[in-house]
Amino acid sequence: MIRDAGRRAGRPVRLGLLAFGIAIAAPVAAQPAADTANVPQFKGETVSADARDTANWVAASHDNHALPFVIIDKVNATVFAFDGAGILRGAAPALLGMARGDDSVPGIGQRKLATITPAERTTPAGRFQASLGRDLEQDILWIDYDAALSLHRVIVGRRVDNRAGRLASPTPSDNRISYGCVNVPPSFYDGVVKPLFTGTVGIVYILPETKPLRSVFAVPVRAAN
Repeated sequence: MIRDAGRRAGRPVRLGLLAFGIAIAAPVAAQPAADTANVPQFKGETVSADARDTANWVAASHDNHALPFVIIDKVNATVFAFDGAGILRGAAPALLGMARGDDSVPGIGQRKLATITPAERTTPAGRFQASLGRDLEQDILWIDYDAALSLHRVIVGRRVDNRAGRLASPTPSDNRISYGCVNVPPSFYDGVVKPLFTGTVGIVYILPETKPLRSVFAVPVRAAN
């Protein structure tokens, strides 16, 4: 079951994960930072301290293994997409799980939509190995296949949900509407995400909203000014 767009059509091809020296597991415990030489530039985008610290840590520690990576800031409902060298390729607003929380309910990926309560509709935090795949309707980026968690173009859904309108609004206060999947503008998916992940795997970092950042990722504490 795909939380927001129908049933899963088939397990995605993992495209040589072992060739990259990466185990097939999600989420994956992060490694400590190794150096601080690389500092990603956000090119004028509005960015939270947690998102900036995470991007800096990924670049400095090479936690992404030179693979493309995405940072999803749930608090601010924003997605940042980087290439393997840590260069920002694009940013966009996102729709996220209706409920605040940083964990998935065990077995939720095998449940029918009608059985998932509003309190269970979370977008979990963590580090995930992601690859392109499909559901029954469109191509998507699988974040956690077993939990039916993906990033995809915004869907129409019910008229009352007004997903496109929520995505276009200037604040993140109305961006919590999905069953857990991450909805982004079609132009961002087609022009940024899909090209970055075509022919390769990548890493998705979903920032926590109820837990401290450093309880999820090994991001160094910023020095006091």
